[in-house]
Amino acid sequence: MRKAVLLLALVSTVAVAQDKAPPYWASIVPGKARIRTGPGRNFPAIWLYQRRGLPVKVIATYPSWRKIQDPDGAQGWMQANMLSDERTGMVTGGVQPMRAKPDAGAPIVWRAEPGVVGRLRKCRNGWCDFDVNGRRGWIEAAHLWGAAPGETVED
Repeated sequence: MRKAVLLLALVSTVAVAQDKAPPYWASIVPGKARIRTGPGRNFPAIWLYQRRGLPVKVIATYPSWRKIQDPDGAQGWMQANMLSDERTGMVTGGVQPMRAKPDAGAPIVWRAEPGVVGRLRKCRNGWCDFDVNGRRGWIEAAHLWGAAPGETVED
């Protein structure tokens, strides 16, 4: 029963991601996912992502394929069912403080190293509530790949 509920939730999440008009943010669902030079299995694979939850930007669509851009700027085509609309972010730049409130003067509760991926629960006024395996804090959106400048995200 639990597997069926999880599968239903995953299918629902993927369907929502497939209906959006680009550009939009998504995250990679499986632990291994390939991108290709074009929208089809007949196109050569150019990269294998091995990071579940990695945020990507969907920049084009073609029936069941999505052209994505990753945090390094690389682009390629991925099957739509490999993507979720669950919002994640990746820390960029140097080590970033995760604060108790969305305020530069708020106490630091954690520090996140570059490359750390976490869930974006909310983003507003240039700050995102960032959750890394239950360790939550607010990070400036400018230091995250996965949130557009000025974007509002609600969990």
